[in-house]
Amino acid sequence: MKVNIKPLADRVLVEPMQAETKTASGIIIPDNAKEKPQKAIVVAVGDGTKDHSMTVKVGDHVLYGKYSGTELKHEGKDYLIMSEKDILAIV
Repeated sequence: MKVNIKPLADRVLVEPMQAETKTASGIIIPDNAKEKPQKAIVVAVGDGTKDHSMTVKVGDHVLYGKYSGTELKHEGKDYLIMSEKDILAIV
């Protein structure tokens, strides 16, 4: 999971988890009906600012807001870069 992207200040780089492909009852969800995932794994963390030290660390599983972050593609993988304040919880 090593990536050569280093977020600055209080930003975090996360790799979104795959959207569910099947419901609990076994119904297969088509691609156009899948919801955007809101759970991710932290891949890289900035150093924080003088007023704010970072809470999350690499490897944490986190929940984030539905429209949080900026999408980017690096070496064929999809990532989101966001401010730590956009992360809602560590799970």
